[in-house]
Parts: sequence; C-alpha cells; structure tokens
Amino acid sequence: MTHNETSKFAFVAVFFVALAAFPFFSGNFGVDLVSKIMIYAIFALSLELLVGGAGLVCFGQAAFFGIGAYMAVLLSPESEPASLLWLLPAAVLAAGLYALVVGSLSLRTKGVYFIMVTLAFAQMAYFVVHDTPLGGGSDGIYLNMKPGLGSLIHLDSPVAMYFFTLACLVAVFVFLAVLLRSRFGRALAGIRVNEQRMRATGFSTYPYKLAAFTLSGAIAGLAGFLFAVKDGFVNPEMMSWHLSGAVLVMIILGGLGHLRGALIGAFAFALLQEFFKSEAIFGDFAKHWHLGLGLVIIAAVAFLPHGLVDLPAQLRARLAGGLTGGSELGGAATKKG
Repeated sequence: MTHNETSKFAFVAVFFVALAAFPFFSGNFGVDLVSKIMIYAIFALSLELLVGGAGLVCFGQAAFFGIGAYMAVLLSPESEPASLLWLLPAAVLAAGLYALVVGSLSLRTKGVYFIMVTLAFAQMAYFVVHDTPLGGGSDGIYLNMKPGLGSLIHLDSPVAMYFFTLACLVAVFVFLAVLLRSRFGRALAGIRVNEQRMRATGFSTYPYKLAAFTLSGAIAGLAGFLFAVKDGFVNPEMMSWHLSGAVLVMIILGGLGHLRGALIGAFAFALLQEFFKSEAIFGDFAKHWHLGLGLVIIAAVAFLPHGLVDLPAQLRARLAGGLTGGSELGGAATKKG
C-alpha cells in the first residue's frame, strides 16, 4: 500500500470513527442533522458512481431517491411496523427497476441529450406523485409506523436511526470502493476516459453503463428509504430537479472521481446550508441563504477546481513552495554577503 493510499484509508477510517462517536457527545438536534447528512452522503455516492465512475452526468437522480422514499411509505402496513427484511429490499428494488427502464432508453443518447432525457423521466415521476392520489398529491403522505427488525432494531429512536444510517453509509462506501477496483470498475473508468477506444478493444460498453445506472438508482433508492423512515413523511419535492441539482453540486464540491469527495461534498454542502440559514448569525439575511451558499460554492470551484478533496495536496504544495522560495532567498542572500 502506497503512502497516498494509506493516507486515504486513514482519512476514511477516522471519518467513520468520528461519526460513530458523535452521538455520545451531541444532543438530539445534532444527531438528527448528521443522520440527514449521512443520507445525503449515500445519495451523493450513488451519483458519484455515475459521474465520477462512468462519466455519465444524470440530472434525474432525485427520481430514484423519491421512489425509494415513497415505497417505504406506500408498502408499510398501517396497523403494525413493517419488517426491514422485506421493506428495505422492496424499496431499493423499485428504485433499481425504474433506473433500469430509464437507463435502457436514456443511455442510447449522449451528452446534453442524455442529461435532458434523465431529467424528463424524473419530471414524469414527479408529476405522477404530485398530480395523482397515489402519492397524496402536493401534501405528501405520512408513515404511520416506522419499520424495524423484531426486538433487534427499533428505528423509532433517533440514535438507533443514526447508527442504522451509519451502517448503511459504511456498507455502501465499502461496496463501491471494492466495485470500482474490480474489472467492472476499471471498465467504467475506461468508458469515462474514452468510450470509443473501449469499443475498439472489444468491450460492449452499453451493458456496463446500464449496470452502473441501475446500481446507482438502487443506491439512491436506499437513501430515499432512509430519509422517509427518518422523517416519517414524504412529498413530491423529494423528486424535484432542485434535489438532483443539489446532489450534483455536492459531488463537484467534494471532488469528482473520489468516493471521499462524495462524503466531503455532502457534509460541506449541508453544513454550509445550515450555517447560512442561521438567523442567530445572519439575522434577516438568513432568508437569502441561497446567495451566501452560492458565493461560497463559486469560490470553492474557482480556487479548488478538483474539489475539497484536493485541499490538503494544495496546502502541502503551497507550503513546500514557500519553504523552497525561502531557501532560495536565503541562499542568494548568503552568496551576496
């Protein structure tokens, strides 16, 4: 294992250990906030597989997120808690099946046309739950009883929900890390770099892209399921294009091509959002929190084009440059004297 790989592994290990210890030092608000951010991190990882892994910019990721959320509510019985053993796989499967349908059609297009087709399919799903009784219309629907697993897991407790979400986040991260190092992951990397060359070497790229798209949708469905269970409520805004745009900003902010970037971007985006929304800090200006958040994101993209994940490397380079410059000046002064 190289020094670079060791530092990456150390960062991820410390990151997850810190998340595991966080509830013991925080109140209910902090636990709920970080639970939400971890769900966004899973959502960001799902899109990172597409954009960073295969070079496919999808603008309809919120549809899979929303389908997973709605399935969690629609399939739950009203009189008793559902079992996680079947409800969670059902929600993930529903999102994955819709992703399979969307991907099989949209992947026949490229570039901006692919982006627009995925957006169109997402808007279709949005209007199905917004304009029909199926999803409760614009008011949304409530989850009567949160699912569990007998006496082992009770997701009614915020702390239990926190650790269950953390376990899902770790599982998704490890799964994608292994997947992207496999032959499948290397094929996706080749497609991202030069799809025409991959075809010339004998790879049928369409099945690889479709598999990645379907898997990405299923993971987004998992995030939506967790979000619905945490809040006990779903509404059509969970499928809006605004959310697809937000998760795209997360992975760009964190750094494309890095799973760590998806984690960092999700936390940075959500925490910045909470910061600029704070009336205690910004007073009436908190109503215009989009302005402050937008300016910070623009500055981050301008000064860190490779994302926040590249910040340590830039700091080391500047520090090394400063030390080198200082040594050269000192040597010149010595020679002059």
